[in-house]
Amino acid sequence: MNARPPALVGISHGTSSEDGRRAVRGLHAAVAEAAARRHPQAPPSVRLGHVDVEQPDVPATLASLDPGEPAVVVPLLLSAGYHVYVDLTEAVADETERPVALAGALGPDDRLAALLLRRLHEAGLRDDDRIVLAVAGSSDTRAIDDCRDQARRLAAASGREVSLGFLSAAEPRLPDAVAAARADGAAARVVVANYLLAPGYFDDLARAAGADVTAAPLLVPDAPAPGELVEIVLDRYEASARALAA
Repeated sequence: MNARPPALVGISHGTSSEDGRRAVRGLHAAVAEAAARRHPQAPPSVRLGHVDVEQPDVPATLASLDPGEPAVVVPLLLSAGYHVYVDLTEAVADETERPVALAGALGPDDRLAALLLRRLHEAGLRDDDRIVLAVAGSSDTRAIDDCRDQARRLAAASGREVSLGFLSAAEPRLPDAVAAARADGAAARVVVANYLLAPGYFDDLARAAGADVTAAPLLVPDAPAPGELVEIVLDRYEASARALAA
């Protein structure tokens, strides 16, 4: 890597929820601290932008960097759907002031399965509970495949069956998945594993889906950002930084 590494530009979806905004800002701060520890001689610039709802958007976030400073855009998104394959891909292609690489989405990843399982245990998971993984959903089949992959990883980590419920754009919808899990009669309770980055509109939908228990999302406002998420962001950044240097 060059003496001055590329900037790390984390791009979240954006939310109108103040709790969600605080949670994502906490992840940004934790990533900046961890990046400085990993690269003490030349820490990268770390920026936070958004693909929707909030400002700054991607072009404005890139424009905040020094002239010509290269950058790696890391989607703070759990699956690679429209926002990655279209919005972020086009924003990176349109950038003419600096070299820019687009990293992969955060999931699927075994470390996210470990974090989901920890959130379930924090919510009081019991041995006879049935788990339904709540995901945002997408019209992009590649994002749906990512979600199914993450459900399999959570099943392996938990040692039990995990079904999948979508909050938008795909089937089965989460309330239907919760009802199906309850109807099979094999579980005393239905517990939702919350595969959402932070509190917000979709988290509200997940909590209204009829489960007995709904775990917290991956990020919790005013709590330390989970080490698993910080590591994934830095790993995605460093893989693309090496490719950009090459």
